[in-house]
Amino acid sequence: MPEKIKCCRNNLFYYICKKDPHTVVMNILIVEDEPPILQAVAACCREQGYTIEVAETYCLAEEKLHLYEYDCLIVDIMLPDGNGLELIRKVKKHASTMGVIVISALGAITDKVEALNIGADDYLTKPFSFAELNARVYAVIRRRRFAGQNEYSFNEITVHSDARRVFVGEREIVLTRKEYDMLIYFLTNRERVITKECIVEHLWGDTMGLSADSFDFIYTHIRNLRKKMVEAGAHDYIKTIYAVGYKFTSEEL
Repeated sequence: MPEKIKCCRNNLFYYICKKDPHTVVMNILIVEDEPPILQAVAACCREQGYTIEVAETYCLAEEKLHLYEYDCLIVDIMLPDGNGLELIRKVKKHASTMGVIVISALGAITDKVEALNIGADDYLTKPFSFAELNARVYAVIRRRRFAGQNEYSFNEITVHSDARRVFVGEREIVLTRKEYDMLIYFLTNRERVITKECIVEHLWGDTMGLSADSFDFIYTHIRNLRKKMVEAGAHDYIKTIYAVGYKFTSEEL
């Protein structure tokens, strides 16, 4: 049974599921103005291994969406200084591939239809089970990163996202959580130059990314990932772009 977390809202309980080691890492922005619910949702998502950032106001959420990239936006409609639907419209206006899940006390069909019509992937009416929220979040990332498939292949590399297992040919590679997360980030952004700052923000969140003076820890993770992949028989796809960052490509640079 999931662990219960009490949120002081109409004497109802919200629920946190036990950590699932098979979830796919994501950067999630949670926009919610009620602190108990915000804290409970954030705690639940962190239990799943996601990188979480929060915003209690429309203004702060808009600022974060402008500065950083997220895989998923979990947003309430009724905010003290704005409407969550406007945030969704702004996200979709820029053709973002970010997943969007609405959590709201508004349960009318018209509210749900409007949210889905402007680009939301899902809509949950409060109160809800965190087991259901986790399932919806996982479904969003699977659809957007792996076209709904649990298995993703690129040349000789195969990733089983439901089990967090990586193979080069028939040989399985044992990766740390950060090495796995980094590989997924590279695979889903292949042929794109990714700055060191983007890697930090994606894997560790904006707090560390903006204050880090040294990127030695990134070099260490990339060096270890590259070594494991090559030793298993994979091509060296991780190319260093001098003074900028990295590019995951089969081309020789």
